[in-house]
Amino acid sequence: MSTNPRILISGASIAGPTLAYWLVRQGFRPTVVEQAPELRAGGNGVDLRGAAVGIAESMGVLPALRDLATDIRALTFVDAEGRRVAGMPTSTFDEPGDIEVMRGDLARVLYDATAHDVDYRFGDTVDTIAQDGDTVQVSFAGGTSAEFDLVVGADGLHSRVRNLAVLSEAEAAHPLGIGFATATVDVSFGARREVTLHNTAGRVAGVYRSGNHRDAQAFFAFRTSREFDFPRDRESQIELLREQFATAGWEIPTLLDAATADPTFYLDAMTQIRMPTWSHGRVGLVGDAAYCATAFSGSGAALAIEGAHLLATALAESDGHTAAFARYEHAFRPIVRARQRSVGTGSAMLVPATNTRIWLRNQLTRLMVLPPLAARVFRADPPAAAPTDPLRRVTRR
Repeated sequence: MSTNPRILISGASIAGPTLAYWLVRQGFRPTVVEQAPELRAGGNGVDLRGAAVGIAESMGVLPALRDLATDIRALTFVDAEGRRVAGMPTSTFDEPGDIEVMRGDLARVLYDATAHDVDYRFGDTVDTIAQDGDTVQVSFAGGTSAEFDLVVGADGLHSRVRNLAVLSEAEAAHPLGIGFATATVDVSFGARREVTLHNTAGRVAGVYRSGNHRDAQAFFAFRTSREFDFPRDRESQIELLREQFATAGWEIPTLLDAATADPTFYLDAMTQIRMPTWSHGRVGLVGDAAYCATAFSGSGAALAIEGAHLLATALAESDGHTAAFARYEHAFRPIVRARQRSVGTGSAMLVPATNTRIWLRNQLTRLMVLPPLAARVFRADPPAAAPTDPLRRVTRR
């Protein structure tokens, strides 16, 4: 690599700031561009486990994250009348040292750790990318342009950088056949320090209420075909969600009213990104842009942090960007594959496809054997249980 190469990072959520932090400490000059006018607030809880916890500690942000921990202690399933029918402590899934924080809190902590030595440009986005072999010419939607040595897309599931320079979304996206929606709601919904969920066949709705936050998060998921065309405009999304839960009981009618009135309301297809390569020339990808595993994996934030740290290390220690991208991908792809394949268990537990499977899930939680047995018991639960091999469905652009 050249001395202090100029690296543009698109995306200021989790992977982008983490990558910028480590690049600065290796002598690079990163610039982070973010389409939103400011840091995005809201979002559900995200887990930091294993290596991601160690990386957060080495960045000096772990104490702040522990202070912001959600303190969720139980997962509770209720019937249409609100009576508890199943549940388990969240410690069932945790290892010592694991931490759960709200996505918005994690993004804020990572931004604060980098804001003093990283150039952030909010309210703008990449418009075009042109590579000439030695540099990357980037024009921005705001009307400016600049030259960089490398560009890294850390801009999420619908990555513009990926679409422009590596692989189209049509080829990279692998829907799991599940729609999901989230929104911020009042803490009057749900029980404190619990995730409260209500199931009907192929659907779940509930409330995620942290013990350390003033708001709660509503969550909805429903099974569809993998080919279902999700609307992009807000009014159509709200109409779709109301149709899916029109006959649901419990507190779902009022929860729907609150969620669809919230400015942070978000609806999309639960989609994995699976690609044969995470780079093309001088453009690379990290986080959800390269290997989104979905919320059902429980590892999206951890993958973003681990991948960003590994990419920064590879860029610092390799002879050139080609070797660095290859080293990063070779080391990290097996980890990504394993975590992407884990989504069948999560979707089967949270969104059982039939009433029989809801009943079976409830019995297993009472026996406290769900985590080790769910993958076997629910492995045929369509459509998310057995994703196909990513290398067989897409080709490099």
